[in-house]
Amino acid sequence: MRFGRIATALTGLALTATVAACGSSEKTIDKEAASGNTSGALVGVTMPTRSSERWISDGENLKSGLEKLGYKVDLQYAENDIPTQVNQIENQITKGAKLLIVASIDGTAITTQLQQAADNKIPVISYDRLIRNSPNVDYYATFDNFKVGVQQATSLLTGLKVLAADGSEGSAKGPFNIELFAGSPDDNNATFFFNGAMSVLQPHIDKGVLKVKSGQTDFKTVAILRWDPATAQKRMEDILTKTYSGDSKVDGVLSPYDGLSIGILSALKSNGYGTSEQPYPIVTGQDAELASVKSIIAGEQYSTIFKDTRELAKVTVTMADSVLKGGKPEVNNTKDYDNGNKVVPSYLLDPMIVDKTNYQKALVDTGYYAAAELG
Repeated sequence: MRFGRIATALTGLALTATVAACGSSEKTIDKEAASGNTSGALVGVTMPTRSSERWISDGENLKSGLEKLGYKVDLQYAENDIPTQVNQIENQITKGAKLLIVASIDGTAITTQLQQAADNKIPVISYDRLIRNSPNVDYYATFDNFKVGVQQATSLLTGLKVLAADGSEGSAKGPFNIELFAGSPDDNNATFFFNGAMSVLQPHIDKGVLKVKSGQTDFKTVAILRWDPATAQKRMEDILTKTYSGDSKVDGVLSPYDGLSIGILSALKSNGYGTSEQPYPIVTGQDAELASVKSIIAGEQYSTIFKDTRELAKVTVTMADSVLKGGKPEVNNTKDYDNGNKVVPSYLLDPMIVDKTNYQKALVDTGYYAAAELG
C-alpha cells in the first residue's frame, strides 16, 4: 500500500507537470471544483433584454435549474445596451462568480471582459448566441441554427404550396413575389438562419418560381439591427411603397423572428392586407412567442420555429454543473461553430416548425403554453 501511495503521488506530480506544460488552453480548475465541493458557488447569467419574452423565460429557467443544484445565481438583463452588459459581466467577475453564462448582445463586444474571466480562471458558456473573436469561450449551447433557417424556408414554400406537407413537390408553380428579412448583423446566429433559408430558397429563385421583387437579397441589406420590430415594420412599409403598386402583391415574407413578423404584418395590414379580398402573405417566424402563436391561430402569421428553451436551459445547467465540478460536459458538435478564434465545442438541440395544424400538440400538450393563454 505504501508503494502504491508513492506511485500515485508521482503520477499526480507528472500529471501536474503535464498540465502546466500545456499552457493556458485549458482553464485550471480550482481546489473546490476539483474536490466536487461547489455548493453555493456563484454563477453569473447575463441575458440580452426583457423586451423579448423568450429571454425572460431563458433567464428564469437557467436560474431555477442552477439554484436547484445548490448554486447561487446573479441573473442580469442588459436591455440590448452593450455597455450595460459589459458592466454586468465585470461586476459578476468582481463578485467572485465561478462560471459565466452569456447570451451576448453583440458577439464581438465583450472580448476584454472574457479575458478578465480567463485571468480569473472563470469558465464561460456562450448561450444561444455565439460569442466571437475570443479564445476564452469554453462551450456553446444552442439549437441547430442552420436547420432553423432551412425550416423557415421550407414552411414558406409549404405555405405557398410550392412544396407539399411531406416535402414533395407541391401543386403551385408560381411565380410568387417574396421579400427577405434577416436578423441582427451582430448576432452570429442571424447568418446561420439566413444561409440555411437561402440554401432552400435560392434554387427556386433561380428557376423563377420565386421572385424577390424589391431586388434586396444580400444579407447586409435585409438584416435588421438588434432584431428590432419597428425597424422591420419600417423596412416592409418602404418596400411596399417603392416596389408594390396596382395589382402587384406580396405572396410571402421570410421573417427570421416572431417580433419582426409582428412588425411586418402591421406594415402589411396598414397597406390593405389581411382581408378576404387581399389576405396576408405567407409570413414565417421563430421562437413561438405568445403573440405570434395567437396570430398563427387567427390565420395571420403562417408559421414559427419552436425552439424549446426549457430544454436549452436544462442542457446549459447540466453543462455548467459538469464544468464547475471539474468535468467535461457532453457536446455533439465540434466542427461548425468557429468564433473567429477557435472552434467552440457545442451542444445543438433540434428546432421544429409550428403552424396552425400542430400548435396544440407542440406547444399546449407539452406544457409550453396553457390552452387558456392562447385564448
